[in-house]
Amino acid sequence: MWPDFLTTEPGRMVRVILIDDDPHIRCVIAGELVSDMRIDLVGQADCARSGKRLISNTEFDVMIVDLNLGDGSGFDLIEHMKRVRNHAEAIVVSIMDDEQRAIRAFELGATGYLVKNSWFGSFAQAVLQVCNGGASITPNLARRLLQKFETPAAGSAAPARSAASTAPVQGQGTSVGLSERECEVLRLVALGHTSPEIAQRLTLSVQTVNTHIRNIYRKLQVKSRAQAVSMAAQQRII
Repeated sequence: MWPDFLTTEPGRMVRVILIDDDPHIRCVIAGELVSDMRIDLVGQADCARSGKRLISNTEFDVMIVDLNLGDGSGFDLIEHMKRVRNHAEAIVVSIMDDEQRAIRAFELGATGYLVKNSWFGSFAQAVLQVCNGGASITPNLARRLLQKFETPAAGSAAPARSAASTAPVQGQGTSVGLSERECEVLRLVALGHTSPEIAQRLTLSVQTVNTHIRNIYRKLQVKSRAQAVSMAAQQRII
């Protein structure tokens, strides 16, 4: 059974578009999506050009996109999507498990990064995860990303994190600090947990967690969970 929070709006399916130039992978992903009655696969494309046209002409909630499309880059499509359909979520599927590529995708606004040869979960689950405020990342890559952002010296890891929790965070002309609780919430967001999961772990209400997340966005001057995690990592807050 699916967790209760992995749901859609009553009476409406999650609309998904799929852009990948590998017909086999596209068939596998499409097969999983159409078998889930909560998801409506509303369009597919096999190249960057047709993908851009699909993004512009189709109403959708989630885009699943490969990074290497032969005639273009999935990065460009994520940027285009955020310009014309800013409300939509983007999930990258890629053969590359390079941390820098993942970080770039998150900075552009993606909320999922799945490595093709290492992702053994459900693509439908990934779609519902990002629609419910979470982030879907291949576990091995997620662990490496977290390790990349850890303080190198083990002896100074705890002091550095403690200092970061109360130290001002430099925004665009603004100096503000995240509270200890906000840092705690942000670390769980970085691990891909949804608001209900965070609420359960920290014994808080979902409304309180969402309030913390909104405050984090405001203080870091970002607009998405992925951007918040990226900014916090750069500032060594998490």
